[in-house]
Amino acid sequence: MSTSESTAERLIESTRELLWERGYVGTSPKAILERSGAGQGSMYHHFKGKPDLALAAIRRTAEQLRATAEGVLRGPGTPYERIEAYLLRERDVLRGCPVGRLTMDPDVVASDELRAPVDETLDAIRELIAGIVEEGKEQGQFASRLDGEEIAAAILATVQGGYVLARASGSPTAFDAGVRGLLSLLAPR
Repeated sequence: MSTSESTAERLIESTRELLWERGYVGTSPKAILERSGAGQGSMYHHFKGKPDLALAAIRRTAEQLRATAEGVLRGPGTPYERIEAYLLRERDVLRGCPVGRLTMDPDVVASDELRAPVDETLDAIRELIAGIVEEGKEQGQFASRLDGEEIAAAILATVQGGYVLARASGSPTAFDAGVRGLLSLLAPR
């Protein structure tokens, strides 16, 4: 990796962390430069400005979340076991979802360009889960009355809502309870 690539990488990674910690508004160019250790002109050498850098960071975060989810959901096991593995996978619950937190940021939501990778990622995960539910119905593992799209939406809502409840209480207990409750509703009979 060249020095130029290394600087761009540090800028993107620093921005990803700051967006997760502080949101878009709270992530100033000064904070990005301090965190990355890059010089003042570096950001504008590699990116048009904060929105361009933030977009690169959001895309990277979204790609990583999607790859992690797909790795678990496309893994081995029955449809129920794959959904269970997704819900029980290791997470930093008290930090919240790095993608889901962006939906709470008015500047991200107001920008079609910044919001697009967030929306696309959540849609892709929802579609994958819906397909797994349909697969489980075909195999007789899930009740035929279940709607794959609705169950997928409920699973994502449980995860994202679980993050909110955990952060509000300062404990992962609420997240864990939501996951256990959902899994008990989905458990094969």
